[in-house]
Amino acid sequence: MTASVAQPDRHTHTQDENFIDENESVNSQTPLLMFAGADLADLADAGPSDPVVDPETNLIDDETARRIVRRIDWHVMPLLFLTYMFNFMDKTILSSASVFGLREDNHLVGDDYAWVSSVFYFGYLLWTYPTSLLIARLPVGRYLAANTLFWGTVVALTAACSSFGGLVTVRFLLGVAEATVSPALMFITSTWYTRDEIPTRTGIWFAGNSVGGIASSLLAYGIGHIHDHVGPWRWMFIILGILTFVLGLCLFFLLPDSISSAAFLSPKEKQWAVDRVVIAGLGRTEHTVWRWPQMRECLIDPKSWLIWSIALLCQIPNGGTQNFANLVIKSFGFTSLQSTLINIPYSLISIIAISGTGWIAGRFRSLNCVLVALVVLPPIVGSALISSRASIPHGVSLFGYFLLSTGPSALPLLLSLVQSNFRGVTKKMTMTALLFVAYCAGNIAGPQLFISTEAPTYGTAFRAILVCYALAAGLSLVLRGYLQLTNERRRRREGIEGSAGASGAVGGGKVVEVNRGRQGVEAINEVRLRPEDYEDVTDWNTFGFRYRL
Repeated sequence: MTASVAQPDRHTHTQDENFIDENESVNSQTPLLMFAGADLADLADAGPSDPVVDPETNLIDDETARRIVRRIDWHVMPLLFLTYMFNFMDKTILSSASVFGLREDNHLVGDDYAWVSSVFYFGYLLWTYPTSLLIARLPVGRYLAANTLFWGTVVALTAACSSFGGLVTVRFLLGVAEATVSPALMFITSTWYTRDEIPTRTGIWFAGNSVGGIASSLLAYGIGHIHDHVGPWRWMFIILGILTFVLGLCLFFLLPDSISSAAFLSPKEKQWAVDRVVIAGLGRTEHTVWRWPQMRECLIDPKSWLIWSIALLCQIPNGGTQNFANLVIKSFGFTSLQSTLINIPYSLISIIAISGTGWIAGRFRSLNCVLVALVVLPPIVGSALISSRASIPHGVSLFGYFLLSTGPSALPLLLSLVQSNFRGVTKKMTMTALLFVAYCAGNIAGPQLFISTEAPTYGTAFRAILVCYALAAGLSLVLRGYLQLTNERRRRREGIEGSAGASGAVGGGKVVEVNRGRQGVEAINEVRLRPEDYEDVTDWNTFGFRYRL
């Protein structure tokens, strides 16, 4: 753990420092940091809610640092988790509704249901890039809240549909509404957390997906017992729509737009929170403008397209299994009510896989791409079993279905790679938009592989899933090799080891390495941030920046 001084310009390529190896285990806890702008007179007036500051060194102590991060976690993470949970529930309740009369009441025939599933992603695709621009320019908390209120309204209105055209319309609008959610949550996470914290926090809120799967299954099971003139599938959408609208109100009043607007932090704590992401994160995200050179850099960056390709290959299977899950389970001999409960163990496995891999990726800087390859291996086996279901017992096919449950873990790992390896607000948001274009394309294509004439076995679909996941595993290892070679090239060019845990050179040429134990206290104590350290600079132009593998 070191922080050595070289040239004053953080973007120069002639500095010389020593660093730990990026394979070394790192701590997700917060380092001891200095206040860049506080003077001793201000510190002397600190109230009881202000951080503990050493008047001689102008530092915040370890315990206070941990307490502030815990406070951030408790105020931000539950809201992100709930948002992603409802995002998944509202999107996938269609699968449960399909076995409770939705197809019959809306007169869906042939491939109509597949198109109702896919059209959501056309709306998502249409709004992905515009919303990425708006997230970086508007107060993100208020913007996310407004989208959530609109999205809840659309979900509730789905209950009024009685035809294919009506379902297509509301599903398209739902895609537009939910296009903001994932990019906004990525932006918020990289605003508040360091590079070592991002994978774990992303895994936490993304696990809301699987918790939402359990909640929607239980909700569908309970509502499935309702027998009235409204119908159980309509009640599913009405109840979820109301709950989502209430969530939107909570986001409006509770989610801060930025660190500087967080009411739960004192002014000095806010400055500390900003400084720590400048030193050990991806830089400051406030008061930024759209920079076209950064957009161009993203489009010519090879890692952008490798990540894009892996995301596409992982989402083709997701699009199909997400919408046809209950129909496939029914084909194993279960009733409509039983099919909703069978998804609960599936979701539990997904929660463990998403949270576990997120924690590992945050703790070890060199395992992210390897984890992507590992989590798609069980789905490869599972899809092979299901595609051979004609010659094996239903119990084995059901086991194969459960093996598919680790596949969704690949996406949060890819989101973490984008958040921790792309510097520059415009570059990062451009890559975020590209990632979700791949997400939409995969989810549009996925349901079309479930050919109605092949029901209930869907042999073509599960063979395609096998191929997609196998290619994703191979490309993730290619991506790791590319990032490793890029790090080696930068080490040779800059003449230093660099760091995959810091934002690059700050404070006139210091690259801070954050270790376990004392959370990088000795190194970060030496840093006094300068105005240029708050500049919006990309990873290509940041001296000492190294990629997480």
